[in-house]
Amino acid sequence: MKLLILAPCLLSPFYVYRGPKEKEYKTAKLLRELIGELGDEWQVLVYPCPEFELIGWPRAPASREVYERLGMRERAKVIADFIGRVLTEEKPEKVIFVGVKGSPTCGVFHTSSSDPEGYPYRAMQEFFYLSKDERIKRSKELVEEQNFKLVKMPGILFEILMARFPEGVYIEFDNEDIEESLERLRETLSKRS
Repeated sequence: MKLLILAPCLLSPFYVYRGPKEKEYKTAKLLRELIGELGDEWQVLVYPCPEFELIGWPRAPASREVYERLGMRERAKVIADFIGRVLTEEKPEKVIFVGVKGSPTCGVFHTSSSDPEGYPYRAMQEFFYLSKDERIKRSKELVEEQNFKLVKMPGILFEILMARFPEGVYIEFDNEDIEESLERLRETLSKRS
């Protein structure tokens, strides 16, 4: 058996903090098609969304540092334990982890960063009452106000996963470059062990 481990928002865009936009719908559609092409030797694991597990949905955009303050590391360890149990019991011959570029939790090589001191934590609850259009507008404002930066380091969950499972293959999916990300994933899936 070979195992493809996907960040949940890639396959189900409704987990995205503000709600899905067109690029998330497109990513999900194309990934479903790609999964449909996989042979019988492949299984797919979509783990629980760490951000949904901790905060719920919808939620305001937040950086890695903000999620650290909110206790994400403990939630991420629980999810990593789940993945580890699957790997231990199933013993796949090949494991590919796919995360999301810029995610505070599921970024593989890039995550979002900001100063957690000035973050408006009340925004997490406020998002629950906003319509989708209002959330998208407010998300853009928050990202600008908080001066979010893309930095070269993994998100909280993927930092844990890479330390625990260094033998895995790690791919970062970029929703701003869907075609290139799909091609990279397709090439990795087709490589022999």
